[in-house]
Amino acid sequence: MIRFGPSGNCKRFYDEGFKSSVEAPEWLSKQGLTAYEYSFGRGINVGDDKAKAVGEKAKEFGVEISVHAPYYINFANPADEMAEKSYNYLLNSCNKARAFGGNRIVFHPATVGKMTRGEAVELTKKRLKILADIIRANGMDDCLFCPETMGKINQIGDVGEIAEFCKIADFFLPTIDFGHINARTYGSLKTEEDYDGIIACLLNAIGAERTNKLHIHFSKIEYSTGGEVRHLTFADKVFGPEFAPLAKIFKKYKLSPVAICESDGTQADDAIEMKRIYDSIN
Repeated sequence: MIRFGPSGNCKRFYDEGFKSSVEAPEWLSKQGLTAYEYSFGRGINVGDDKAKAVGEKAKEFGVEISVHAPYYINFANPADEMAEKSYNYLLNSCNKARAFGGNRIVFHPATVGKMTRGEAVELTKKRLKILADIIRANGMDDCLFCPETMGKINQIGDVGEIAEFCKIADFFLPTIDFGHINARTYGSLKTEEDYDGIIACLLNAIGAERTNKLHIHFSKIEYSTGGEVRHLTFADKVFGPEFAPLAKIFKKYKLSPVAICESDGTQADDAIEMKRIYDSIN
């Protein structure tokens, strides 16, 4: 079953008088949504008691929770002590995901920095192999660690790179952010064939079983020569991408991803629109 939901709480959630993420699962369920991503982008700042309270509500209302690890993870940092911090950010994010009752941890892999892209990718791959060993040693290999396709040109994380990273361990699962891909390729995602090529790449790299359960991010994103500039809403008519062609590809391959909308302030409303579009396709 495909699941749709937002990253975080949208503006309408607060406008309707709700204040706490503990209230989010019931609210989302009433909107027909069944997924919810909790972001630790700027730090892991939620206590276990609150996480467990949100998780209990999520279980009650059939909402699957994922978490987004801190944005400052960088497995291409030349300093080993900084890589060590990145390992720990992911382990701590996994512990919180478990407190929520979730098992998906999204993370940004790396930034090119002062190396060549090839050097940065190889260092990232080396560090992810170390990470895989650490995950196993800590008994966390029952969770899914989801490296994300990135939106800026100087970030590691195009589709091919993410596919290669996920060959390292079967608990690495791609987060395919179609808004990011569209931004870093200057608006390349327009037709069903454009989306089909991405899915075909993943099927070839990691197989049908893992591709079937992908983690998806979707939003319209403004871009410039450096790639991603800022997240937009579905009301935007300039930058894209559009969801309908992707929904058709989901149906074509009978995929059952978790699809998280990251629109700016309208993420739940746009997730509802994504579900409506998907459900309208025969």
